[in-house]
Amino acid sequence: MGSGTTLVEAKLLNRNAVGVDIKTQSVSISETNLQFQCETNSKIFTRNGNATDLHFIKDSHIDFICTHPPYANIIKYSKGIDGDISLLGVEEFLAEMRKVAEESFRVLKKGKMCAVMIGDVRKYGKVVPLGFRLMECFLQAGLANKEIIIKEQHNCRSTDYWEKQNNNFLLLAHEYIFVFQK
Repeated sequence: MGSGTTLVEAKLLNRNAVGVDIKTQSVSISETNLQFQCETNSKIFTRNGNATDLHFIKDSHIDFICTHPPYANIIKYSKGIDGDISLLGVEEFLAEMRKVAEESFRVLKKGKMCAVMIGDVRKYGKVVPLGFRLMECFLQAGLANKEIIIKEQHNCRSTDYWEKQNNNFLLLAHEYIFVFQK
């Protein structure tokens, strides 16, 4: 759930929402960001947890899933939280994302949507098509492709950092938003 911006929007739109994050600090930040008054009756829940295990959500109970996982270990999210997939190499990351895809399929209602934003990574000067490999995890879990949206990156704060990492070679300047349907 990161800093809770999706939960804030859900609250403003009078939607019920559940946010899950493995990092307790993110849960706390999200809860702080949700401390505003608006004339809605939405129910917003935050939970410290792991998207590979959503046992607290009943089968076929969710209308929409919106997630933006880390891009394997390209940027470390924590300094050793058990289950933090940002600490994993590509293959281990994808194995965990298969579990996330299976849980997403389980909790999603039939006919409803799941949106996943992910980008590719560059390792040893070569592009790793992480986006398409992650897409396969969700397809294998039983979801169907509804849309593939390409989001271009412009004016990022981290551009200078990535240019140095890639010796001014081509930057990966896009992310995918995969929209799946159960």
